[in-house]
Amino acid sequence: MAIRLKGKNAQAAMEFLMTYGWAILVVLVAIGALAYFGVLSPVKFLPEQCLFPSGISCDDFKVTSTDATVVIRNGLGRDITVYTLAAGNCSTANISTAVASGTQKSLTASGCSNGVAGTAFSGVLTLTYAQTDTGLTKKMVGTISAKVQ
Repeated sequence: MAIRLKGKNAQAAMEFLMTYGWAILVVLVAIGALAYFGVLSPVKFLPEQCLFPSGISCDDFKVTSTDATVVIRNGLGRDITVYTLAAGNCSTANISTAVASGTQKSLTASGCSNGVAGTAFSGVLTLTYAQTDTGLTKKMVGTISAKVQ
């Protein structure tokens, strides 16, 4: 079935569509080639961040293929005892480490598979702690996004 157009305007419209159709096809092939060879790798544009709700801050972090290390700062105004840390499918056993108000503590969650070096990691951070003065156990949930090192 052939499309029949009448007049010079119709011919100009078809030529316009064909020319820009080829141009768009060339651009799509170029983008595909760049993505195939890793130039447009989304891992390169991944913002690395570690976030907790107010009270506990994540000062530094590192994700490797077998564990995740997070440096937290206690900004709750009270001393706490941290019991567990989970990052994605990494977790700690009962660590019972004290963190005084305003100080930092490095915590490592291990026993997991975060992928190979250079890939993206994104997961949920779960911190279980108790305030030293009251003894009430609480859970704080945050997020972590990083490149696996």
